[in-house]
Amino acid sequence: MTTTTTMTTAATTVTAFLDGRRLAAGPRAVVAQALAALSAEGQVMALVFDDRSGAQVDLDLSGGPEAIAARYAEVAPASGAPDNSNDETGRAGTFDEAGKTGAFDEAGKAGAFDEAGKAGRGRPKLGVVAREITLLPRHWDWLASQPGGASVVLRKLVDRERKQAAWDDMVRDLRAATQRFMTAMAGDLPGYEEASRALYAGDHARFVAETEAWPADIRDHARRLAEGALA
Repeated sequence: MTTTTTMTTAATTVTAFLDGRRLAAGPRAVVAQALAALSAEGQVMALVFDDRSGAQVDLDLSGGPEAIAARYAEVAPASGAPDNSNDETGRAGTFDEAGKTGAFDEAGKAGAFDEAGKAGRGRPKLGVVAREITLLPRHWDWLASQPGGASVVLRKLVDRERKQAAWDDMVRDLRAATQRFMTAMAGDLPGYEEASRALYAGDHARFVAETEAWPADIRDHARRLAEGALA
Protein backbone atom coordinates (compact mmCIF):
# COMPACT_ATOMS: atom_id res chain seq x y z
CA MET A 1 0.00 0.00 0.00
CA THR A 2 1.31 3.44 -0.95
CA THR A 3 1.06 6.26 1.56
CA THR A 4 0.12 9.59 0.02
CA THR A 5 0.91 12.82 1.78
CA THR A 6 0.21 16.42 0.89
CA MET A 7 2.73 19.16 1.58
CA THR A 8 2.48 22.81 0.64
CA THR A 9 5.98 24.09 1.26
CA ALA A 10 9.24 22.25 1.63
CA ALA A 11 12.84 22.76 0.60
CA THR A 12 13.00 19.29 -0.97
CA THR A 13 12.86 18.01 -4.51
CA VAL A 14 10.38 15.62 -6.09
CA THR A 15 10.28 13.37 -9.14
CA ALA A 16 7.22 12.62 -11.26
CA PHE A 17 6.68 9.36 -13.15
CA LEU A 18 4.14 8.27 -15.73
CA ASP A 19 3.91 4.70 -17.03
CA GLY A 20 7.36 3.86 -15.72
CA ARG A 21 9.21 6.82 -17.17
CA ARG A 22 10.33 10.01 -15.50
CA LEU A 23 8.39 13.11 -16.54
CA ALA A 24 9.98 15.82 -14.42
CA ALA A 25 12.23 16.30 -11.42
CA GLY A 26 13.24 19.23 -9.25
CA PRO A 27 11.66 21.61 -6.72
CA ARG A 28 7.94 21.12 -6.14
CA ALA A 29 7.03 24.35 -7.90
CA VAL A 30 8.97 23.38 -11.03
CA VAL A 31 7.50 19.88 -11.19
CA ALA A 32 3.98 21.12 -10.47
CA GLN A 33 4.25 23.69 -13.25
CA ALA A 34 5.51 21.04 -15.68
CA LEU A 35 2.65 18.70 -14.79
CA ALA A 36 0.13 21.51 -15.07
CA ALA A 37 1.37 22.26 -18.58
CA LEU A 38 1.03 18.60 -19.55
CA SER A 39 -2.43 18.46 -17.99
CA ALA A 40 -3.53 21.32 -20.19
CA GLU A 41 -2.78 19.10 -23.19
CA GLY A 42 -4.59 16.10 -21.73
CA GLN A 43 -5.21 14.13 -18.57
CA VAL A 44 -1.94 13.26 -16.82
CA MET A 45 -2.09 10.67 -14.03
CA ALA A 46 1.47 11.02 -12.85
CA LEU A 47 2.87 9.68 -9.59
CA VAL A 48 5.07 12.12 -7.70
CA PHE A 49 7.61 11.09 -5.07
CA ASP A 50 9.53 13.06 -2.49
CA ASP A 51 13.22 12.56 -3.22
CA ARG A 52 14.12 12.60 0.47
CA SER A 53 11.52 10.29 1.99
CA GLY A 54 10.53 8.26 -1.06
CA ALA A 55 6.89 8.84 -0.14
CA GLN A 56 4.25 9.57 -2.75
CA VAL A 57 2.96 13.14 -2.59
CA ASP A 58 0.09 15.08 -4.13
CA LEU A 59 0.72 18.35 -5.94
CA ASP A 60 -1.99 20.98 -6.36
CA LEU A 61 -1.88 21.99 -10.02
CA SER A 62 -4.70 24.53 -9.86
CA GLY A 63 -4.12 28.13 -10.91
CA GLY A 64 -1.53 29.46 -13.30
CA PRO A 65 2.28 29.23 -13.07
CA GLU A 66 2.47 32.17 -10.67
CA ALA A 67 -0.11 30.65 -8.31
CA ILE A 68 1.74 27.34 -8.32
CA ALA A 69 5.07 29.06 -7.68
CA ALA A 70 3.60 30.93 -4.72
CA ARG A 71 1.95 27.80 -3.35
CA TYR A 72 5.17 25.82 -3.32
CA ALA A 73 7.58 28.61 -2.46
CA GLU A 74 10.46 27.02 -0.56
CA VAL A 75 10.91 28.11 3.03
CA ALA A 76 14.45 29.36 3.63
CA PRO A 77 16.02 29.37 7.13
CA ALA A 78 15.90 32.72 8.91
CA SER A 79 19.11 34.62 8.26
CA GLY A 80 21.34 35.08 11.25
CA ALA A 81 19.54 32.44 13.31
CA PRO A 82 22.03 30.58 15.47
CA ASP A 83 22.36 26.83 15.11
CA ASN A 84 22.58 25.30 18.55
CA SER A 85 21.80 21.75 17.54
CA ASN A 86 25.33 20.59 18.27
CA ASP A 87 26.22 23.08 20.97
CA GLU A 88 27.21 21.21 24.11
CA THR A 89 28.87 24.14 25.86
CA GLY A 90 27.81 24.48 29.45
CA ARG A 91 26.83 20.89 30.10
CA ALA A 92 28.78 18.90 32.63
CA GLY A 93 28.52 15.86 34.83
CA THR A 94 29.65 14.42 38.11
CA PHE A 95 30.79 10.84 38.59
CA ASP A 96 30.24 9.03 41.86
CA GLU A 97 31.15 5.40 42.54
CA ALA A 98 32.43 3.82 45.76
CA GLY A 99 33.47 7.18 47.17
CA LYS A 100 35.09 8.42 43.97
CA THR A 101 33.83 11.65 42.54
CA GLY A 102 34.81 13.92 39.72
CA ALA A 103 33.50 16.56 37.39
CA PHE A 104 33.83 16.98 33.67
CA ASP A 105 32.93 19.72 31.23
CA GLU A 106 31.81 18.45 27.83
CA ALA A 107 33.02 21.62 26.16
CA GLY A 108 36.55 20.83 27.33
CA LYS A 109 37.02 24.31 28.75
CA ALA A 110 36.74 23.58 32.44
CA GLY A 111 36.49 20.78 34.97
CA ALA A 112 38.76 18.29 36.69
CA PHE A 113 38.62 14.65 37.72
CA ASP A 114 39.46 13.88 41.32
CA GLU A 115 39.49 10.31 42.65
CA ALA A 116 40.25 11.45 46.19
CA GLY A 117 36.78 12.87 46.61
CA LYS A 118 37.78 16.50 46.06
CA ALA A 119 35.41 18.68 44.12
CA GLY A 120 36.44 19.46 40.56
CA ARG A 121 36.74 23.06 39.48
CA GLY A 122 34.58 24.49 36.78
CA ARG A 123 33.44 27.77 35.31
CA PRO A 124 30.14 28.88 36.88
CA LYS A 125 29.59 31.36 34.07
CA LEU A 126 29.12 28.43 31.67
CA GLY A 127 26.00 27.41 33.58
CA VAL A 128 27.04 23.80 34.00
CA VAL A 129 24.55 21.24 35.27
CA ALA A 130 25.76 18.29 37.33
CA ARG A 131 24.95 14.69 36.42
CA GLU A 132 25.86 11.38 38.05
CA ILE A 133 26.94 8.05 36.60
CA THR A 134 27.88 4.77 38.24
CA LEU A 135 30.84 2.68 37.09
CA LEU A 136 32.59 -0.43 38.32
CA PRO A 137 36.06 -0.07 39.84
CA ARG A 138 37.69 -1.51 36.71
CA HIS A 139 35.99 1.18 34.64
CA TRP A 140 37.35 3.93 36.87
CA ASP A 141 40.81 2.35 36.77
CA TRP A 142 40.74 2.23 32.99
CA LEU A 143 39.55 5.83 32.71
CA ALA A 144 42.27 7.01 35.07
CA SER A 145 44.93 5.28 32.96
CA GLN A 146 43.93 6.97 29.68
CA PRO A 147 45.77 10.00 28.29
CA GLY A 148 43.97 13.26 28.98
CA GLY A 149 41.99 11.99 31.94
CA ALA A 150 38.44 10.77 32.34
CA SER A 151 36.68 13.80 30.89
CA VAL A 152 38.60 13.63 27.61
CA VAL A 153 38.05 9.89 27.25
CA LEU A 154 34.35 10.11 28.04
CA ARG A 155 33.85 12.92 25.53
CA LYS A 156 35.51 10.82 22.83
CA LEU A 157 33.44 7.77 23.69
CA VAL A 158 30.19 9.73 23.67
CA ASP A 159 31.04 11.52 20.42
CA ARG A 160 31.96 8.24 18.76
CA GLU A 161 28.66 6.66 19.76
CA ARG A 162 26.73 9.72 18.62
CA LYS A 163 28.40 9.61 15.21
CA GLN A 164 27.65 5.91 14.87
CA ALA A 165 24.04 6.47 15.87
CA ALA A 166 23.73 9.30 13.34
CA TRP A 167 25.16 7.06 10.62
CA ASP A 168 22.77 4.23 11.53
CA ASP A 169 19.83 6.65 11.42
CA MET A 170 20.87 7.92 7.98
CA VAL A 171 21.19 4.39 6.56
CA ARG A 172 17.81 3.43 8.02
CA ASP A 173 16.15 6.50 6.48
CA LEU A 174 17.72 5.86 3.07
CA ARG A 175 16.58 2.25 3.07
CA ALA A 176 13.06 3.24 4.11
CA ALA A 177 12.87 5.88 1.35
CA THR A 178 14.09 3.43 -1.27
CA GLN A 179 11.64 0.78 -0.09
CA ARG A 180 8.70 3.18 -0.29
CA PHE A 181 9.53 4.11 -3.85
CA MET A 182 10.19 0.53 -4.94
CA THR A 183 6.94 -0.70 -3.42
CA ALA A 184 4.96 1.87 -5.39
CA MET A 185 6.80 1.67 -8.70
CA ALA A 186 8.46 -1.74 -8.80
CA GLY A 187 6.33 -3.92 -6.56
CA ASP A 188 5.16 -6.01 -9.52
CA LEU A 189 8.49 -6.11 -11.34
CA PRO A 190 10.71 -9.19 -11.46
CA GLY A 191 13.37 -9.17 -8.76
CA TYR A 192 11.51 -6.80 -6.45
CA GLU A 193 11.63 -9.06 -3.40
CA GLU A 194 15.24 -9.99 -4.00
CA ALA A 195 16.15 -6.32 -4.46
CA SER A 196 14.43 -5.49 -1.16
CA ARG A 197 16.42 -8.17 0.64
CA ALA A 198 19.64 -6.90 -0.89
CA LEU A 199 18.76 -3.33 0.15
CA TYR A 200 18.35 -4.23 3.81
CA ALA A 201 21.37 -6.51 3.72
CA GLY A 202 23.48 -3.65 2.36
CA ASP A 203 24.48 -5.81 -0.62
CA HIS A 204 25.28 -3.34 -3.39
CA ALA A 205 26.24 -5.86 -6.08
CA ARG A 206 23.10 -7.93 -5.54
CA PHE A 207 20.86 -4.84 -5.50
CA VAL A 208 22.30 -3.67 -8.82
CA ALA A 209 21.89 -7.13 -10.36
CA GLU A 210 18.27 -7.53 -9.23
CA THR A 211 17.23 -4.09 -10.53
CA GLU A 212 19.07 -4.28 -13.84
CA ALA A 213 16.04 -5.48 -15.83
CA TRP A 214 13.70 -2.77 -14.51
CA PRO A 215 12.62 0.16 -16.68
CA ALA A 216 15.60 2.50 -16.85
CA ASP A 217 14.04 5.48 -15.07
CA ILE A 218 12.65 3.38 -12.21
CA ARG A 219 15.89 1.46 -11.88
CA ASP A 220 18.06 4.57 -11.85
CA HIS A 221 15.87 6.40 -9.35
CA ALA A 222 15.81 3.44 -6.96
CA ARG A 223 19.59 3.17 -7.14
CA ARG A 224 19.97 6.89 -6.57
CA LEU A 225 17.75 6.73 -3.46
CA ALA A 226 19.73 3.78 -2.15
CA GLU A 227 23.12 5.50 -2.44
CA GLY A 228 24.75 5.55 0.95
CA ALA A 229 22.68 2.65 2.26
CA LEU A 230 24.55 -0.03 0.32
CA ALA A 231 28.06 -1.28 1.05
